[in-house]
Amino acid sequence: MESAMHTFADLSQVPLTALYTFDISSVSDGIWWNSLIFPAYGAGFSVLVLLASAVRDWVRTQKSSGTPEWETPEDSAYSSSLPIRRRIESIGGLAIFSYRIVQLLGILSLLGISIAQFVLDDDDIGILRGALTASRTVQAVQVVVYAYLSVLVSLQVVSSGPLSSRAYIHTSWLLFLLWSIYLYRDVWPLATVNLVPADKGEGLFLWAKIALLSLTGFVVPIVIPKKYTPVNPKEPCEPNPEQTASFLSFNTYTFIAPVIWNAYRMRHLPFDMLPPLPDYDHLKNIVGRSFPHLDPLISKSRRHVGLKLIRVFWLELLILASMSVTAVIGQFAAPISINNLLTYFETGGEGETVRPWFWIALLFFGRIFQTVCDQWFIFTTARVNVRMQAIITELVFEHALRVRMKAGTSEGAESSADNSAIPTPDTASQVGDEGHASDAGDSDTVAEQSASSSTTIAPVSSTSSKGKGKAQPEPETTKTSAEAPKSKKNIIGRINNLASSDLSSLDNCSMYFVYALVESPFQITLCMIFLYRIMGWSTFVGIAAMLLSLPVPGFITARLQGTQREKMERTDSRVQTVTEMMNVIRMIKLFGWEPRIVTQLNEKRDLELVSVKKNRLYNLANNLCNYLIPILIMIATFSTYAIFMKGELTASKVFSAIAVFDMLRINIQATFWIISSLVQSNVSLERISDFLYNTELIDEFAGSEKPEAAEIFDTPIPDEHQDTIGIRHASFTWAADSASVAITPGGTRRRTFALNIEDEVFFQRGKINLIVGPTGAGKTSLLMALLGEMHYIPQGPDSFVNLPRGGGVAYAAQESWVQNDTIKNNIVFGSQFDEVRYNKVLDQCALRRDLELFDAGDETEVGEKGLTLSGGQKARITLARAVYSNAEIVLLDDILAALDVHTSRHIVEKCLKGDLIRGRTVILVTHNVAMVSPIADFLVDMGSDGRILSQGSLSSALSMDSKLLREVEEEQQVLEKAEQEIDPTDETEKAAEAQKSSGKLVVAEEIEEGHVGWDAVKLFLANVSQRPLLFWIVYISGYAAKHLISNIQTWYLGVWAAQYEIHPPSEVAVSHYLTVYTALVGAGTVFSAFCVFYYVFGSIRASRIIHEKLVVSILGTTLRWLDKTPTARIITRCTEDIQTLDNRFSRALEAFVEIMVYLILKMFGVVVFSPIFIFPALLVALGGVICGNIYMKAQLCVKREMSAAKAPVLGHFGAAIGGITSIRAYGVQDAFKAEAYRRIDRYSRVAITHNTLNRWVMFRVDTLGVIFTASLGIYLTYITRLSASNTGFSFAMAAAFSGVILDAVRMFNEAEISGNSLERIQQYLVIEQEPKATPEGVPPAYWPASGKLEVEELSARYSEDGPKVLHNVSFDVASGERVGIVGRTGSGKSSLTLALLRCILTEGIVRYDGLSTNKLNLDALRSNITIIPQVPELLSGSLRQNLDPFSEHDDAVLNDALRSAGLFSVQDENDQSRITLDSQIAGGGANLSVGQRQILALARAIVRRSKLLILDEATSAIDYETDSIIQTSLRTELGKDVTLLTVAHRLQTIMDSDKIMVLDAGRIVEFGKPSKLLKNEKGLLRALVDESGDKEKLYTMANAASASA
Repeated sequence: MESAMHTFADLSQVPLTALYTFDISSVSDGIWWNSLIFPAYGAGFSVLVLLASAVRDWVRTQKSSGTPEWETPEDSAYSSSLPIRRRIESIGGLAIFSYRIVQLLGILSLLGISIAQFVLDDDDIGILRGALTASRTVQAVQVVVYAYLSVLVSLQVVSSGPLSSRAYIHTSWLLFLLWSIYLYRDVWPLATVNLVPADKGEGLFLWAKIALLSLTGFVVPIVIPKKYTPVNPKEPCEPNPEQTASFLSFNTYTFIAPVIWNAYRMRHLPFDMLPPLPDYDHLKNIVGRSFPHLDPLISKSRRHVGLKLIRVFWLELLILASMSVTAVIGQFAAPISINNLLTYFETGGEGETVRPWFWIALLFFGRIFQTVCDQWFIFTTARVNVRMQAIITELVFEHALRVRMKAGTSEGAESSADNSAIPTPDTASQVGDEGHASDAGDSDTVAEQSASSSTTIAPVSSTSSKGKGKAQPEPETTKTSAEAPKSKKNIIGRINNLASSDLSSLDNCSMYFVYALVESPFQITLCMIFLYRIMGWSTFVGIAAMLLSLPVPGFITARLQGTQREKMERTDSRVQTVTEMMNVIRMIKLFGWEPRIVTQLNEKRDLELVSVKKNRLYNLANNLCNYLIPILIMIATFSTYAIFMKGELTASKVFSAIAVFDMLRINIQATFWIISSLVQSNVSLERISDFLYNTELIDEFAGSEKPEAAEIFDTPIPDEHQDTIGIRHASFTWAADSASVAITPGGTRRRTFALNIEDEVFFQRGKINLIVGPTGAGKTSLLMALLGEMHYIPQGPDSFVNLPRGGGVAYAAQESWVQNDTIKNNIVFGSQFDEVRYNKVLDQCALRRDLELFDAGDETEVGEKGLTLSGGQKARITLARAVYSNAEIVLLDDILAALDVHTSRHIVEKCLKGDLIRGRTVILVTHNVAMVSPIADFLVDMGSDGRILSQGSLSSALSMDSKLLREVEEEQQVLEKAEQEIDPTDETEKAAEAQKSSGKLVVAEEIEEGHVGWDAVKLFLANVSQRPLLFWIVYISGYAAKHLISNIQTWYLGVWAAQYEIHPPSEVAVSHYLTVYTALVGAGTVFSAFCVFYYVFGSIRASRIIHEKLVVSILGTTLRWLDKTPTARIITRCTEDIQTLDNRFSRALEAFVEIMVYLILKMFGVVVFSPIFIFPALLVALGGVICGNIYMKAQLCVKREMSAAKAPVLGHFGAAIGGITSIRAYGVQDAFKAEAYRRIDRYSRVAITHNTLNRWVMFRVDTLGVIFTASLGIYLTYITRLSASNTGFSFAMAAAFSGVILDAVRMFNEAEISGNSLERIQQYLVIEQEPKATPEGVPPAYWPASGKLEVEELSARYSEDGPKVLHNVSFDVASGERVGIVGRTGSGKSSLTLALLRCILTEGIVRYDGLSTNKLNLDALRSNITIIPQVPELLSGSLRQNLDPFSEHDDAVLNDALRSAGLFSVQDENDQSRITLDSQIAGGGANLSVGQRQILALARAIVRRSKLLILDEATSAIDYETDSIIQTSLRTELGKDVTLLTVAHRLQTIMDSDKIMVLDAGRIVEFGKPSKLLKNEKGLLRALVDESGDKEKLYTMANAASASA
C-alpha cells in the first residue's frame, strides 16, 4: 500500500514544471502534453460536438421544413427585443438565470486574469528562452480557452431552447476539467511531504483562479436548479421537485424537505400535499415505452418476461451497475485510510510521503461518496420497483380483460396446489366468477369456485333455495365446493395472485440482479486483492476456509424454508378455524360451545407456535453461521500469516483487514439471501409469462394471436341477418381445446360441456325472450355464447353467431356484480345522468325503500364486493344498471334467483312490464317460469345436454319437457304458500333489519394516535415470564455480555498487534494470542445463542397468552357487541395482528434492545480511550434521533396514504376481474383501463414519496456518522496521540457506533408501528363481557331432567340504555308441550328466544326444570337448550364434524339422528352424490339447500338431546316435501319430555300446537290452546287466521289438535 502511494505521489508530479530549472521537454514529449493544455483539447472536442448538433438539427428542419429544434417557432419570436422576464422564463426561471449570470461573471474574471498574466509576463526573467516560449504558449492557450468559455456562457444567457442548455453543459464540463487539473497540480502537493504546488510562482493569481474555478466549475453546477422539460411538450404537467432539483439537492434529497417539514408541523399530511407524480412516471408514458416489448398482442416474441423487462429497464440497470461499482470503490476508502493512518502512527511518520490529514479527508469524502452512490442505487431500485409494479399490474389487468373466464384444465391435485388463490382484498368473492355459476351445466365449465364461494350447486335437492335449484339437478354436474378447487386451476385466483403475491416477489429484483451479477463479484475481488496486498498468500487459506464452510448455511437455509412452510400451513389452519369461528360465532354462543372452541383454538395455536419456535431457532443457527464464518476466515488467515508466513500482524494490517472481513461477511450474508430471492422472483416471472402466453383468450383476441383461426371467426354474417340476435349451426365450448371438464364428487365421471345449436335459434327483437330449462342445461352458456365468452365452433358454411352491438348491450349477471362506488354510480355506470329515468329505475327495481335505509341514500358507498348490501340489494342494483342503460338489447341472467317471492313479483309487474323495458329486446334466463311466462313473447327450452328442446310458446315447451312441467307446478305451490305468510316480509324489510345490525349500529374503528400506549406494550412485556422483571434483566445482561466480549475481541487483536511494535516477531507467542482470541469468539457465540434462545421462549409464551386472552375475550362478549362490530375487524385481530405479534413486533423489539445495548457499548469503547468524545458521541446520537423523529412523522403519514392508495388498485383489479363478463358485455373496457391508470398513478405518487423520504433520512444519518468518525480521526491524529493499536480500536468502535444510529431509530419505529397491533389486540381485551363462569353456577349432574319452563315478569333490552323489547312477560310451559309463538314483524318473537338464553340483558325470573337460569353459568344453560334458526349455520368440513364438533358420539348415533331428522327419506341410497357423514360441507353450508341445512340442524338438535328446543321456522323457500318431513320428525322423533317452542312464519305450521302465544310490541296478548283462542272474535290470532287464504284448513287443524289433546 505504501509503495502504491509513493508511485502515485511520483506520477502526480510529471507535468508540474513551474518550479524546476529544466525545460518542459525533459519531463514530457513536449508542451502539448502539459496538463494545462488539456482543456484546449476539451474545447476543441466541444466545438466539434456543437457543430455536429447544429448540422443534425439543420437536417431535421429540412426534412420537417420547420424551424430548428433549438429554435422553435416560439423561440424564433423570442428575439433579442423580448422583455427580460420572458427571456428568463425561457431559460428556466430566475434562479437558473441568476446562477448562469454568476458563472458568466466568474468566467469573465478568469479571462481577465489570464489576459493580465499574459500581458504582464516579464521577458527578463532569467529562464531559458525555450522554457519562456513554452510558458507563454500555455498562457496563450488558457486565454483562448477562457475566451471560448466566455462565448459559451454568453450563449447560455442570451439564447433559448436546446442551444442554451447545450452551451451550459459544455461550459460546466470544461470548467470542471480546469478545476480538476488545478487541484491535481496545486492542491494535491499540499497533501504530500516532498512536493510543492506546480504553479506556486503565480502567487495570488493562482488562488484567485482556483477560487473562481471552484465557484464556476463546481459550486454553480451542483447548486443550479434543473429546467423542467416535459416528456410530452404538448401535455406539460406540474413538475415534481426532483425534476427541477439541483445536482446537490437531488443527491442529498433536500428537494423533499418541504414535505417533511409540512408533515412535522401537521397532524396528518393529506395526499394532496404530496409532491406530484413526475411525468416520466405517469403510467401512460411508461406503458408507451414498455408495452411494445411486453404486451403479447403487440410483441409476438415469446421470450421470458424477465428478459423483456431487462430490455425495458436497460438504462436503469446500467445506472444501478455504475452506482454499485462506484459505491464499492468508495467503500474501500475506509480500510485504505485506516491502514495508512495506522502505518503513520506505527512509524511515527518516518518514510511517509502523504500527510495524515489527507487520509482523514479520504475517509470522510470516500464515505460521503459511498453514501451518495448507495442512496442513488436504492433510489433507482425503488423507482424501478414502482414502475415495474405499475407496468405489470396494468399488463396483467389489460390481458385479463381479454382472457376467457372458464375453468382451467383439469390437471390433478398436484398442479392445482400451487395455484390456490391467495386472498387479496377481492379474492374472497371474486374467485367465483360473476357470470358463470348460475347452473351446474354452465358451471361445469366454470366449476372452479374457491372454497369460500357461495355459488356452488346443492348436491341433492328436490327443490332448492329461492328458485335457484327447483329442478332436479343432473347427477353428473353436481359437485361439492370443497372438492372442485382441489382439482382445478382457478383462473381468477391466478390473476389475483399475479397482481398481489407474485408482484410483491418482484420487489427489489433489479437490485438483486445487479448485486448478484456485478456488485458481489466485484466487491469480493477487490476484498481479495486488498487482503492479498497486506496479508500475502495467507488470504487464499481464508478463501479456502470460506468455500469449505459454504454448505453449512445452505443446509440451514433449506431447513429454515421447510420450517417456514410448516409454520405457514399451521398458521393457515388456525386462521381458517378463527374465520369459521367468527362466521358462526352466534351459533357458538347460542350452543354454549365457547370453552370447547377456546380449547380447540389453543391446541392449533400451540402447534403453530411450535413451528414458530423451530423457525426462530433455525434463524438463530443461520445468524450464528453468518457471524462465525467470517471470523473463522479471519482466524485462518491471521494464524497462517503469523505462524507459517512469520509475518508481523501490525495494527495497520489487523484493523484494515477487520474492516474488509466485515465487508466480506455482509457480502456473503447478502448473496445467500439474494440468490433465494432471485429464484423466487424468477418463479413469479415464469408465472406471469405463462399467464401472458398460455392463457386462452376470447375469440375476439385469439384471432390476432393465431392468424389461421381468424378465418373461422371472420365468417361473414348474411345481410338479412345483420340485425338478428341468434345462432345458426354452431357449437360452443369453454375452451378452444375442449379440455374443460366437470368432475363429479366421487371423481368417477368427467365430461366436456358443449352448447350445440344444431339448427338455429333467433330471438325476437323488441320483445321479452325467455331461456328456461333444468339445472345444468346450459342456459347461461347460451347467453355467454351470444356475448362471445365461449369458443365458437362453426358446424357448416352458413354458421354464424350474431349479437348486434350498434344500439348497445346491457347485461345483468346472476352472481351480482357491483363496484366499490356509490349506489348511484353503480346504476348510472358511466352513462349520461337522466334524473327522470333514474327515479323510474329506482321504483321499478324496488330500490326506493332500500335507499331510505341508508343515511346517505344513493350516495352510499357499497364497499368492496358490495359489503354494505344484502344479496337481494346487489341483485336489484345489477338489474337497475341494465335497465337504466340505453342499450337496445338487455341480457338478464336469472335475476330473480336471489330475491324472495314478493320482490320477484314486484320486478315482474313493475320492471319487466314497465315503460323502460318496453320496445327493448330482453333475453331472460330464469327458473321462475310460472311467474315470468305470462309476460314472455318467445321461449327457448334447453335440454340437459346443452341442446335446444323447443322454442316458441310456453305450452309447446311444457308438452315436450316433463321436467319443466314439474318445475312449474312446484313453483306454483311456492307462490301459493307465500300467500299464507302471517306478515309478508319482503326482501327490503329483511334488508332493513340487516341494516340495523350491519349499518347504523356499526361503530367506527378506534384508531390510536401518538405513541403506542403503555398498557399495550405491558401486555407483551409482562407475559414473557412469570417473573418478567428478572427476565428482562437477564436478557439485557446477556446482550451486554455478548457485545462487551465483542469489543474485547477487537481490542485484544490490537493488543496482539502491539506486541510486534515492542518485540521481534520470533518472540511473539502467536499460539497464546490465537487461543485467547478464539476463546473470546466462543464466549461471544455462547452469549449470542443464549440471548436469542432465551428471548424466543419468552416471546412465544407471551404470544400464546395474548392469543388465548383475545379468543376468550371475543367469545365471552355480548351479542350486542358482535352486532355492532364487523366480523372482518375481529378476524383481523385474530389473524393479521397476531401474525404481526409473532413476527414483526417480537423481532423488532429484540433488534431494538440489541441495537441499543450495542450502541451504548460501542460508544463506551470510544470514550475509554477518548473521554472527551462522550459529548460528540451524544450529539451525533441526538442528531440521529432528531432526524429519525422528524422523518418518522412524515413517513407514518405517507405510509398510511400508501396503504390507502394500494387497496383501491387491488380493489379495482379484483372487482373488474370479478365482473369481467359484464364489462365486456357493456363494452366499457377503456373506461376501466382509464380508472386503472388513475389509481395506479395515485399509488405511484405516494410510493415514490415514501421511497424518497427513506433516502433523505439515510443520507443525513450516514453523514452524521461520517462526521463523527472523521472528527475522531482528527482528534486522535493532531490532539492526542495513542498507540496504533488503540487508535485502530477507537476507529473500529466509532465506525460501528455511527453505522447503527439510524438502525436504532428505525427499529424503535418498527417496534412502535408493529406495536400498533398490540394496541388493537388490547382494545379487544377490554370489551363488554357476559358474566363469567363460577363454581356456584355449575348445575347438578341430573339437570335438566325435564323441559319444564316457568317465566315470571321477564323484561329484556339490548343495551343498558336502550328501550325494553319485552315487557313483564310471564307464562308457564309444561314439560313436553309444543308451543307456537306468533306475531307481526317487531313483536318480540326473536327477542324472547334470546332472552331465554340470556343473550340480551334481562330482568325477572326464568326457571328451567326448577333452576333459576340467572344463577347458572351461561355455557351450562345454553348447552342444554338447542335453537334451530331460520337459516342454520354450518361449519366447513365433514358432516360428521357439523353434527358432533367435539367427537363425543360414534357414527351409529349420528346416522340415527340423520335418519330421525328425515335426511335419508329425501335422497336415493344408490345416488353417488348423496349426503353421508363424510360429505364435505362448504362454509355456511353454501353447497346445501336451505331445506337440507334445516334437516342437518334438526339432526344436530337430536344428537344434543336437549330438553328444550326452540325452532325459528324457515321461510317459504323450503319446499313442501322437506317441510313436511321436518314437521313429522319434530312430532315423532323428539322425546315426550322435550319442550318445543316454535316461532312461526306460517300459521299452518303451528295450528296443531298444544298452545299458541301471540306477541305484540313485546307483550303477550294471547296465550292458550289454539281452538280456545280462535273463539275470541276480537283476538289477534283469529284476525290473523281470518286474513289467511286458507282459513278453513287452519280451523280444522286447531280443532283436531284440541280433540287429540
